[in-house]
Amino acid sequence: MTRAAAFFDLDKTIIAKSSTLAFGRPFFQGGLINRRTVLKTAYAQLVFSLAGADAQQMERLRAQMTAMVTGWDAATVHEIVRETLHEIVDPLVYAEAADLIEEHRAAGREIVIVSSSGAEMVAPIGEMLGADRVVATRMVVEDGRYTGEIEYYAYAENKAAAMREVAAEGGYDLADCYAYSDSVTDLPMLSAVGHPTAVNPDRGLRKAALQHGWPVLRFERPVSMRARFSVPTTPVVTGAAAMGVGAAVVGLAWYARHRSGRAVLPEASGPVPGRRRRFGA
Repeated sequence: MTRAAAFFDLDKTIIAKSSTLAFGRPFFQGGLINRRTVLKTAYAQLVFSLAGADAQQMERLRAQMTAMVTGWDAATVHEIVRETLHEIVDPLVYAEAADLIEEHRAAGREIVIVSSSGAEMVAPIGEMLGADRVVATRMVVEDGRYTGEIEYYAYAENKAAAMREVAAEGGYDLADCYAYSDSVTDLPMLSAVGHPTAVNPDRGLRKAALQHGWPVLRFERPVSMRARFSVPTTPVVTGAAAMGVGAAVVGLAWYARHRSGRAVLPEASGPVPGRRRRFGA
């Protein structure tokens, strides 16, 4: 069997929201986010939800993120994510993405999640999905707190570079690999493999997919992770220890308006046309 991998972006590709958006409510309840920050991120949340984020917007979000998380207690962030993971993320995974993951796994391919979101969120989600590897943004932690500096930013060309590293370690050719993403900022990621696919693409990626003749898929049916995946072993996280908040907590205003009263202690239309594609070994 030829060794290969299937590389998946996370936000709006595997799960229906930004992973940082998804954890906005428990972060707010846990005291990490104040009302002023909630209001300042409302517009960014709307833009991301409706149209995704281009390179300029991602840079603004990165700058906001590094300023916002400076001084946060890393253990508190990990605790909040672990305590609320199933409640928050479990209903968000796309059934179509779950089908693809199962097909690639059955074909003997490694499942690799490559996300700009923080490793402390992406790694536990990868465990739930049974991913073999996770590549995610990491931030510097000193004396147990985030310094606001980024150790590794899993974004744009950095994603493609990480994929080449994973392929070298795994002993397979990227020409035999698959990649899935929703964002035009992931063109390097998609261009790095022999079988790229645009999933729920933003305007820029849809245009690029048309130009390159890449398949375009529409995912829209969330399903419970626990209903689809058994409890997996811990995946390998590429690079140093997973510590990072990743993409900014976009759209916490939504969670502020809809937050529940429970305290927490210390983020188209129609089915895919045509016959469903299957992946052989």
